[in-house]
Amino acid sequence: MSGPRLVLVGPMGVGKSTVGRLLAERLGTGYRDTDDDIVAAEGREISEIFVDDGEEHFRALEKAAVAAALAEHEGVLALGGGAVLDADTRALLARHPVVYLSMDVDEAVRRTGLNVARPLLTVNPRKQWRELMEARRHLYEEVATAVVATDGRTPEEVTQAALDALELKKA
Repeated sequence: MSGPRLVLVGPMGVGKSTVGRLLAERLGTGYRDTDDDIVAAEGREISEIFVDDGEEHFRALEKAAVAAALAEHEGVLALGGGAVLDADTRALLARHPVVYLSMDVDEAVRRTGLNVARPLLTVNPRKQWRELMEARRHLYEEVATAVVATDGRTPEEVTQAALDALELKKA
Protein backbone atom coordinates (compact mmCIF):
# COMPACT_ATOMS: atom_id res chain seq x y z
CA MET A 1 0.00 0.00 0.00
CA SER A 2 1.34 3.41 -0.88
CA GLY A 3 0.79 6.45 1.23
CA PRO A 4 1.61 7.24 4.84
CA ARG A 5 2.78 4.58 7.32
CA LEU A 6 0.26 6.18 9.65
CA VAL A 7 -1.99 9.23 9.85
CA LEU A 8 -2.71 11.13 13.07
CA VAL A 9 -6.07 12.81 13.65
CA GLY A 10 -7.54 14.53 16.68
CA PRO A 11 -8.43 17.90 18.12
CA MET A 12 -6.16 20.92 18.24
CA GLY A 13 -3.69 20.79 21.09
CA VAL A 14 -3.77 17.00 21.47
CA GLY A 15 -0.12 16.68 20.48
CA LYS A 16 -0.32 15.46 16.88
CA SER A 17 2.82 17.41 15.89
CA THR A 18 4.89 16.32 18.88
CA VAL A 19 3.79 12.69 18.74
CA GLY A 20 4.02 12.68 14.94
CA ARG A 21 7.68 13.71 15.03
CA LEU A 22 8.44 11.08 17.69
CA LEU A 23 6.62 8.39 15.69
CA ALA A 24 8.55 9.30 12.54
CA GLU A 25 11.81 9.12 14.46
CA ARG A 26 10.91 5.73 15.98
CA LEU A 27 9.80 4.36 12.60
CA GLY A 28 12.81 5.75 10.77
CA THR A 29 10.67 7.75 8.37
CA GLY A 30 9.67 11.33 7.55
CA TYR A 31 7.07 13.52 9.24
CA ARG A 32 4.61 15.84 7.52
CA ASP A 33 1.82 18.07 8.83
CA THR A 34 -0.89 19.32 6.47
CA ASP A 35 -1.29 22.54 8.48
CA ASP A 36 2.41 23.25 7.84
CA ASP A 37 1.85 22.51 4.14
CA ILE A 38 -0.97 25.08 4.01
CA VAL A 39 1.07 27.73 5.84
CA ALA A 40 4.02 27.17 3.48
CA ALA A 41 1.84 27.31 0.36
CA GLU A 42 -0.11 30.38 1.46
CA GLY A 43 2.77 32.27 3.08
CA ARG A 44 0.67 33.10 6.13
CA GLU A 45 -0.60 31.53 9.33
CA ILE A 46 -3.84 29.55 9.47
CA SER A 47 -5.37 32.11 11.84
CA GLU A 48 -4.76 34.78 9.16
CA ILE A 49 -6.41 32.63 6.48
CA PHE A 50 -9.47 32.23 8.74
CA VAL A 51 -9.68 35.97 9.40
CA ASP A 52 -8.92 37.14 5.85
CA ASP A 53 -10.72 34.52 3.77
CA GLY A 54 -13.03 32.62 6.13
CA GLU A 55 -13.30 29.04 7.31
CA GLU A 56 -14.82 27.78 4.05
CA HIS A 57 -11.77 28.91 2.07
CA PHE A 58 -9.44 27.36 4.63
CA ARG A 59 -11.33 24.04 4.50
CA ALA A 60 -10.92 23.96 0.70
CA LEU A 61 -7.17 24.51 1.08
CA GLU A 62 -7.08 21.84 3.78
CA LYS A 63 -8.96 19.29 1.67
CA ALA A 64 -6.48 19.76 -1.19
CA ALA A 65 -3.47 19.62 1.16
CA VAL A 66 -4.68 16.38 2.78
CA ALA A 67 -5.38 14.70 -0.57
CA ALA A 68 -1.90 15.66 -1.83
CA ALA A 69 -0.17 14.50 1.35
CA LEU A 70 -2.02 11.16 1.40
CA ALA A 71 -0.94 10.57 -2.20
CA GLU A 72 2.68 11.74 -1.83
CA HIS A 73 3.90 11.14 1.72
CA GLU A 74 5.05 7.74 2.92
CA GLY A 75 5.97 8.55 6.52
CA VAL A 76 3.91 9.84 9.44
CA LEU A 77 1.24 12.38 8.52
CA ALA A 78 -0.60 14.68 10.94
CA LEU A 79 -3.87 16.32 9.88
CA GLY A 80 -5.40 19.54 11.16
CA GLY A 81 -8.16 19.14 13.74
CA GLY A 82 -10.99 19.86 11.30
CA ALA A 83 -9.76 17.83 8.33
CA VAL A 84 -12.18 14.99 9.14
CA LEU A 85 -15.16 17.29 8.57
CA ASP A 86 -14.87 16.66 4.82
CA ALA A 87 -16.58 13.47 3.59
CA ASP A 88 -14.13 13.04 0.69
CA THR A 89 -11.21 13.28 3.12
CA ARG A 90 -12.81 10.65 5.38
CA ALA A 91 -13.21 8.36 2.36
CA LEU A 92 -9.53 8.78 1.47
CA LEU A 93 -8.52 8.03 5.07
CA ALA A 94 -10.33 4.69 4.93
CA ARG A 95 -7.38 3.33 2.93
CA HIS A 96 -4.76 4.25 5.54
CA PRO A 97 -3.87 3.33 9.13
CA VAL A 98 -5.24 6.19 11.24
CA VAL A 99 -4.63 6.89 14.93
CA TYR A 100 -7.09 9.19 16.70
CA LEU A 101 -5.35 10.94 19.58
CA SER A 102 -8.05 11.77 22.12
CA MET A 103 -8.15 13.92 25.26
CA ASP A 104 -10.78 15.24 27.66
CA VAL A 105 -11.89 18.85 27.92
CA ASP A 106 -9.84 19.72 31.02
CA GLU A 107 -6.67 18.47 29.37
CA ALA A 108 -7.59 20.39 26.18
CA VAL A 109 -8.08 23.67 28.01
CA ARG A 110 -4.84 23.16 29.93
CA ARG A 111 -2.94 22.54 26.67
CA THR A 112 -4.56 25.12 24.39
CA GLY A 113 -5.37 27.78 26.98
CA LEU A 114 -6.47 31.02 25.38
CA ASN A 115 -4.11 30.70 22.45
CA VAL A 116 -5.07 33.37 19.91
CA ALA A 117 -3.42 31.34 17.15
CA ARG A 118 -6.31 28.89 17.45
CA PRO A 119 -9.06 30.71 15.55
CA LEU A 120 -11.89 28.41 16.61
CA LEU A 121 -11.21 28.87 20.34
CA THR A 122 -11.19 32.63 20.74
CA VAL A 123 -14.18 33.42 22.98
CA ASN A 124 -14.90 30.67 25.52
CA PRO A 125 -12.29 27.94 24.97
CA ARG A 126 -13.82 25.32 27.28
CA LYS A 127 -17.31 25.68 25.79
CA GLN A 128 -16.09 25.96 22.20
CA TRP A 129 -13.77 22.97 22.53
CA ARG A 130 -16.62 20.89 23.96
CA GLU A 131 -18.87 21.93 21.04
CA LEU A 132 -16.14 21.17 18.49
CA MET A 133 -15.65 17.73 20.00
CA GLU A 134 -19.38 17.01 20.02
CA ALA A 135 -19.38 17.78 16.29
CA ARG A 136 -16.16 15.92 15.49
CA ARG A 137 -15.63 13.02 17.93
CA HIS A 138 -17.74 10.57 15.92
CA LEU A 139 -15.83 11.58 12.75
CA TYR A 140 -12.47 10.95 14.41
CA GLU A 141 -13.75 7.58 15.60
CA GLU A 142 -15.15 6.79 12.14
CA VAL A 143 -11.77 7.17 10.42
CA ALA A 144 -9.67 5.67 13.23
CA THR A 145 -7.94 2.34 12.99
CA ALA A 146 -6.97 2.86 16.65
CA VAL A 147 -7.79 5.37 19.40
CA VAL A 148 -5.05 6.45 21.81
CA ALA A 149 -5.93 8.55 24.86
CA THR A 150 -3.35 11.22 25.63
CA ASP A 151 -4.64 12.35 29.04
CA GLY A 152 -1.95 12.21 31.70
CA ARG A 153 0.56 10.61 29.33
CA THR A 154 3.90 11.93 28.14
CA PRO A 155 4.45 12.30 24.38
CA GLU A 156 6.77 9.26 24.58
CA GLU A 157 4.02 7.17 26.24
CA VAL A 158 1.49 8.25 23.61
CA THR A 159 3.99 7.41 20.86
CA GLN A 160 4.52 3.91 22.25
CA ALA A 161 0.76 3.40 22.66
CA ALA A 162 0.20 4.38 19.01
CA LEU A 163 2.92 1.99 17.83
CA ASP A 164 1.48 -0.79 19.99
CA ALA A 165 -2.05 -0.09 18.78
CA LEU A 166 -1.00 -0.48 15.15
CA GLU A 167 1.70 -3.05 15.92
CA LEU A 168 4.21 -1.00 13.94
CA LYS A 169 7.90 -1.65 13.96
CA LYS A 170 10.80 0.31 12.49
CA ALA A 171 11.03 -0.30 8.74
